[in-house]
Amino acid sequence: MTPTHDSDPATRLRAAGLRVTAPRLAVLSALADAPHSTADDIAGRVREALGSVSTQAIYDVLRACVSTGLIRRIEPAGSSARYETRIDDNHHHLVCRGCGRVADVDCVVGAAPCLHPAGLEDGFTVDEAEVVFWGTCADCRARQQDSSHQYEEFAE
Repeated sequence: MTPTHDSDPATRLRAAGLRVTAPRLAVLSALADAPHSTADDIAGRVREALGSVSTQAIYDVLRACVSTGLIRRIEPAGSSARYETRIDDNHHHLVCRGCGRVADVDCVVGAAPCLHPAGLEDGFTVDEAEVVFWGTCADCRARQQDSSHQYEEFAE
């Protein structure tokens, strides 16, 4: 059974068959506060909350939570793996080419998998489709415009 996103982290851990430990609670809390975080980002937040926690412990918690379905691992091309707690729906991601920020995008179709490849070969059954949209966020666009305006001023 996959616990719901909104339930208490300790309850979610128990429902997934995992022991409730301070590092696991801290990882889930870090991800609730900052979705789409990298392992390094999570480690920093966990260390702020708990003090000294090894990098290996963080990776062990992430691996256990991914394998039990408590969190989702996404890997945008050219980026470090990122993690999120939004697992209860079929959604996709938008990645900024400038700063790497990741945002959730609701699936228009709704049901998973939302895409079905034509001509499935070798008896595959599709259970997930991952869609990543790439673009430029508003902050990066504004920085680009500011840079071009500064260049124009120097060119005159």
